[in-house]
Amino acid sequence: MRGTLPVAVRRLIGLAAFLTLWEVAGRSGVVKAGVLPPASAVLARFFGLFVDPRFVPDAASTLLSWVIALGMAVAVGVPLGLLLGRVRPLRLVTGPVIEFLRPLPTVALIPLAMLVLGSGAQTKIALAAFASCWPILFNTVYAVAEMDRQLLDTARVFRTPPLRVAFAVILPAVAPFVLTGVRLSAAVALIVLVSTEYFAGDVGIGHFVYHWGLSTQQMDLVLAATVFTGLFGYLVNIGLLSAQRRWLPWAAAGGAV
Repeated sequence: MRGTLPVAVRRLIGLAAFLTLWEVAGRSGVVKAGVLPPASAVLARFFGLFVDPRFVPDAASTLLSWVIALGMAVAVGVPLGLLLGRVRPLRLVTGPVIEFLRPLPTVALIPLAMLVLGSGAQTKIALAAFASCWPILFNTVYAVAEMDRQLLDTARVFRTPPLRVAFAVILPAVAPFVLTGVRLSAAVALIVLVSTEYFAGDVGIGHFVYHWGLSTQQMDLVLAATVFTGLFGYLVNIGLLSAQRRWLPWAAAGGAV
């Protein structure tokens, strides 16, 4: 019967089924063990990563870069989205430029970024911030442009100062959409960081995967690092979703994304 099992239990059932299929595929010979090690071997490597002196610095570099890149995306995307959402002529003028920049493949920009910024952490942070800014920006612009005009008219009638309107009227109204954009951008930033580390730089999870995957072909280490990255992204999404439901209780629809 629907609803008889808690949501957490049903999720665990799905995870257990996935791991079982992975284990069977890895041990049955359907896929070569060197290409897809069994789930048990990968999980053993995964738990060993937390004390692995080869992995810890790479993970720390990626996660710190992720925090900086996402913070930059929020710092740029939210104010710019509020401005473009409120000023329609400016939104129309900048629209073609934004629509040109938004679909650019970030990986294709790695050579240019390296020429301009060098091969250090600044390159991967800048590219991750660039790619992750768009979901925040578009969600904010859409939310501001489509918000209930009665809220603004009421504030205008009471002669509310513009700054107070921004913080007391507009931001609470668009906050669910902004936080949903942040959740999307968090995953984008992580993907771009690891991809950039794979092609450029000498530290990070992407570099770890490149080294142990191509140089030594230790796929259990590669997949363990992949599991770590995916788990981190999942926990971040769950944390942001919980924060959205707790701090923005009026945003039930937004929390379902």
